[in-house]
Amino acid sequence: MGIRRFIGDKPFYRRVFAVMVPVLIQQVITNFVGLLDNLMVGQIGTEPMSGVAIVNQLLFVFALCIFGALAGPGILTAQFYGAEDHAGVRDTFRSKLYLGLGAVVVFGSLLILRGETLVRLFLHEGEAGLDLEATLRYAMQYLRVMLWQMLPFAVVQVYAGTLRETGETVLPMKAGLIAVCVNLVGNYILIFGKLGAPALGVEGAAIATVLSRFTELAIVAVWTHRHTQRCPYILGVYRSLHVPGALLKRMAKLGFPLLINELLWSSGMTTMNQCFSLRGLEVVSAENISTTISNLFFCAFLSMGTTVSIIIGQLLGSGETERAVDEDRKLIAFAVALCTAVGLVMAVIAPLVPELYNTTAPVKRIAVSFILISAAMMPVNAFTNACYFTLRSGGKTFITFLFDSVFVWCVSVPAAFVLSRYTTMPIVPIYLAVYLLDLIKCLIGYFLVRSKKWVQNLTNV
Repeated sequence: MGIRRFIGDKPFYRRVFAVMVPVLIQQVITNFVGLLDNLMVGQIGTEPMSGVAIVNQLLFVFALCIFGALAGPGILTAQFYGAEDHAGVRDTFRSKLYLGLGAVVVFGSLLILRGETLVRLFLHEGEAGLDLEATLRYAMQYLRVMLWQMLPFAVVQVYAGTLRETGETVLPMKAGLIAVCVNLVGNYILIFGKLGAPALGVEGAAIATVLSRFTELAIVAVWTHRHTQRCPYILGVYRSLHVPGALLKRMAKLGFPLLINELLWSSGMTTMNQCFSLRGLEVVSAENISTTISNLFFCAFLSMGTTVSIIIGQLLGSGETERAVDEDRKLIAFAVALCTAVGLVMAVIAPLVPELYNTTAPVKRIAVSFILISAAMMPVNAFTNACYFTLRSGGKTFITFLFDSVFVWCVSVPAAFVLSRYTTMPIVPIYLAVYLLDLIKCLIGYFLVRSKKWVQNLTNV
């Protein structure tokens, strides 16, 4: 069979694109508006841009914890839907609400009480001579407003995640598009003081984000409750907040490793960036530029990860295990091919992106190098991400915990810590060395997926 084992037929790719494209469009537009948002803040100066970037690093940990907390119930949601068990979907929806609200309370309290301390960890002198106190001031202005978007963000993930896991991928995309339009227009008006509004700078950017979160929540919640024929699980979902104890135990077994995984992985990535920041505040600014443009291109493998989890989860839930193995192999191959092409485009535009920012020459130079490294790692990211979601779709959450966050904390973080503190190596070689370690993760992922231990129907467990 040879290479044909990795290539699907036309119906296969039609199904892949039917799931992937709406998710991809939503992520691309969200990140494109994030790029425009970043560019707008970047026009104010390097210090405001750096302050916003630091706060977004902290909020990144919160966002990933929300995704991790909802992932366990999400696995069961996809499989319950594949088995046409709407009561099971309803119970997983309720459990998601509990988890999301709990995360808001925990992280909101931490950022209120210790936000300034956390921001200061990223403030270090560098060659560009940037104003650290001004950066701190901008960061705290931005954080105080951004705390208000945490609750709607969490509840949106409950609704939108459930919709996607039950095959409704278009509505979350539309809601996301409208929300990012609100964010973009709000940024333009409130950051620069257009149409008679005051020029609020970073606070204006935060207010626009809060407004967009509430807009998205209103759309997904109202649509879901008005379309009960397509979302039968939503009927009576608030009539009782009870979740069966046996199901809670199953979700805890599945979800706790995923929650801890996302918490440790996101905090590990933030710790790595804090290590990089020891080379100066300009590294924070360069990483912000690189991350913003990289996230736009990373949508390719992130949307494929969602596609893998939905398609494989539903096949496993319906008992089609052999087909799940076959299609997973083809999905992984397609993800790598797609992201290789995307990485090439990313490399071509790398020298152009930093020129759009009102920042210093050292920041632009470092940013170009970071973008090129990210572009080269795109196929690697695609493969490891597809492996991760393959393992997760079959409920192997403890293995994904070892594969993802344990690797970051036992390999990547120690490398960044040692190279940044105990060597005089410049930031670009450090950055490259740390991310090349993901090649080891590729090899581990290959053997884990090949073992087929992830192939199991969780609805019958």
